[in-house]
Amino acid sequence: MLKQILSLTLEKQIGQLFFVGLSGAEIDVETRKLLEEVSPGGICLFARNIRSVKQTRRLLDEVREILPVEPFLSIDQEGGRVDRLRRIFTPMPTPNSIKTIGEAKDLAKTTAEILQMLGLNMNFAPVVDVIDEERKKFSNGLHSRSFGVSKEETVELAGNYLNTLQTNGCIGCLKHFPGLGASEIDSHENLPVVNLTREQLSSIDLFPYQKLFQTSQVQAVMVAHAAFPLIDLQEIIPGGKLLPTSLSYNFVTGLLRGELGFQGLILTDDLEMGAIVKNYGIGEACKLAIEAGEDMLSICASPDAIRKGYSAVLKAVKTGEITETRINDSLRRIAKIKSKISKPLRLNNERLQILSKNIADLNKQVNQSYGG
Repeated sequence: MLKQILSLTLEKQIGQLFFVGLSGAEIDVETRKLLEEVSPGGICLFARNIRSVKQTRRLLDEVREILPVEPFLSIDQEGGRVDRLRRIFTPMPTPNSIKTIGEAKDLAKTTAEILQMLGLNMNFAPVVDVIDEERKKFSNGLHSRSFGVSKEETVELAGNYLNTLQTNGCIGCLKHFPGLGASEIDSHENLPVVNLTREQLSSIDLFPYQKLFQTSQVQAVMVAHAAFPLIDLQEIIPGGKLLPTSLSYNFVTGLLRGELGFQGLILTDDLEMGAIVKNYGIGEACKLAIEAGEDMLSICASPDAIRKGYSAVLKAVKTGEITETRINDSLRRIAKIKSKISKPLRLNNERLQILSKNIADLNKQVNQSYGG
């Protein structure tokens, strides 16, 4: 895989650094043109891309045919409020309603098989933001999305979910590093300012990463858009603005790579979120993210934003603003994880009906134990 990626032109190598969204449910002329122009390393599906089982599989098969290197084909299929498949499958339970290791494994196993039949090979899950009783009051949109009500429960349940997901052929991704559990607002709208001390961050929010990294299960980590003004790692840029963690060398390379020793794939949360676009141009944000140490840049909606981000990084490499050595480091990590991609499963409607029933049964089980 690495040899294949390094044999690409520089333009297509830069494309490998991008994880992009598609506009609709079909590969129309404009979408094909975008894919051929950028050759992204990853595609993330949203509800707008999903109308039926056959249509979704056809869409992803066409994407594979167009792109020069096997792409990551991902989705945010957490369950509960973040359930991109609810139009075509029985809605999945919320992660915070999962109370046992068995339930976590059942959810992961069923999710992995469904995603593989649809043609996907990656899931942007599990969420490991720690949401304890004190943090439930915050309006950050994360309450139902994380496993457990303590850092220990989060590790136990999310760890078993991740391991089962990957054992069954679907790559997982921990999010949202370094932890958004104590944020009081949603980063989709504005930049969360998280008032934790370094000791609090280390003892609570980094705990799931520290423990799960020790298992060698973790292949990918998504970095949040947030600021931590009470922590020595926080960078301030000209104008007095707090640099978001996703664009911060101190957090990405210093903390995640250096102190925690993570050598897998690191990608940004969506760079079109309010926390970023209200403060940065998309091209500037992409360059800052690469310089921070991110391997892949997520731009999930606008074709214009995708092109601007891609052009900015390509130009920066051609002019020497970003070195090819820096890009090659990320390409090696991308290739290593891509070598683990499983082939899609054969589409089997009878099996999908069984899996849909399994979800319904799991919903009943967790609702009974959850008090629903």
